[in-house]
Amino acid sequence: MNLLRKLNPEWALRLGLGLMYVYSGADIIRHPTGWYWAVRQLPDALEKILTLFGMNAFLFMQGIGEVFLAFLLLAWFLPRKFLQIAAGIAVLEMGAILLLVGLDSITFRDIGLLGAAVALIIMAFQKNDASSENQKTLQSRTLGGST
Repeated sequence: MNLLRKLNPEWALRLGLGLMYVYSGADIIRHPTGWYWAVRQLPDALEKILTLFGMNAFLFMQGIGEVFLAFLLLAWFLPRKFLQIAAGIAVLEMGAILLLVGLDSITFRDIGLLGAAVALIIMAFQKNDASSENQKTLQSRTLGGST
């Protein structure tokens, strides 16, 4: 049980979302026709854009985007701003799927992914705010101690 207290829940969210995007992005790139079902009943403006590119090209770009998003989520060495951006994009994507695709037999999954992405973005900004506060405290102590 002591091990569980030491684990950072942010990493569970990053790994879960990151691996999900690796899987879906790679599968979209390899088997775009297997994902045609996911692009349905879109608003007319989006349908026109889709028609311009073609379904396979659109899905290829979607797959590349998801693999890149996975990289941002899993890349611990990048500045925290990239995690905030990746989590924000995940929130927007899952929100758009729920709004545009509507309710179906897998909506429960999208709700869970949206919740995970929202939790991750909250954690990413809270940790960033805490770091800023710690730096300000250290700076004020340093400045206060030197005078």
